[in-house]
Amino acid sequence: MKRRMFPLFLRLLILMAAGPGVVRNLSEADPADAVPAVIKRTNGGEKWETKIDYADMDNWLAVGDAGKDVDVIYFYPTAYNKESVDAPDVSDIDDAGMRAGAQTVFEVQASVFAENCNIYAPYYRQVSAEYALTLSEQDTTEFLRYSASQDPSSALDYYFEHCNNGKPFILAGHSQGSQIITQLLSGYMKEHPQYYKKMIAAYVIGYSVTGKYLAENPHLHFAERADDIGVIISYNTEGPGNNGKHNAVVTEGAVSINPLNWKRDTTYADVSENLGSLNIDGELVDGFADAQIDMERGVVVCSTADPAVYAIPALAEDLFGPESYHGHDYGLYYANLRENVKTRIRALINRTDA
Repeated sequence: MKRRMFPLFLRLLILMAAGPGVVRNLSEADPADAVPAVIKRTNGGEKWETKIDYADMDNWLAVGDAGKDVDVIYFYPTAYNKESVDAPDVSDIDDAGMRAGAQTVFEVQASVFAENCNIYAPYYRQVSAEYALTLSEQDTTEFLRYSASQDPSSALDYYFEHCNNGKPFILAGHSQGSQIITQLLSGYMKEHPQYYKKMIAAYVIGYSVTGKYLAENPHLHFAERADDIGVIISYNTEGPGNNGKHNAVVTEGAVSINPLNWKRDTTYADVSENLGSLNIDGELVDGFADAQIDMERGVVVCSTADPAVYAIPALAEDLFGPESYHGHDYGLYYANLRENVKTRIRALINRTDA
């Protein structure tokens, strides 16, 4: 891991906090081919009229041909930042700033899967955080629903038609990338059951999956242990000082799984169960983060990380609270996540061989 990647990473996370909040799923919205009014009045919204050619490898951050038996498709969080007030609210697919930010986050998140998976990561056009802040809840819902049905869905179409070759796969993301995955799970995967049945898991980290969302999408199932298959893994990490505070990515009714002991209850997992964390410089070190689920809030509470080092900076406190570890949802439990990927793949192999 490279030093000094985290300052940029944290700036990107602050921007992504301005992204969509509570959203409905695709099945509740208009048909995917209907252009919502919010898209029509967005500066740059017309860009989605032009489809991205994902046969062009330049439109991929990563195309994983590493000879592994399992693929992962990774969706990075918000990385587009307008350079001027007059700049479009929607990025171009080749926006240099967005691509640089996506590459930075990729190093500390998607690398979790590198040991066990071929990694595919499409570039996709994003809305700026500044513009997202101005949207109502209804407009936010429509915007995310529509944007997920465009580039991310086109990337999946290309992947399944030309790259998958029948292999089992994993979906993974963080923050707004995870928001996109919730839309893909409720819409795209429901419409393509032949693909969905091959999904090992969806790591929807850094965004809330709620009981309401699961009830509205009975084809989806939340993980209950370390080795179940075809499930959603989700959690948001906070320190004790965030209890009762507003957090932009924590939604009422959120459910979580403990990334150390892989339990859904309040069973405490101390640091001895942590196989390795990323420090502030992105280096893998001895695990220093404990974990316990706060059932009422629906988050994972870490009491051993130093908030002065790992909490979101004070300038984002109004969005995340004083002890949000949103920037380190992957990093605090890095080695355990990596091991869990291996565990779930092994469970699939054992089930296939049985």
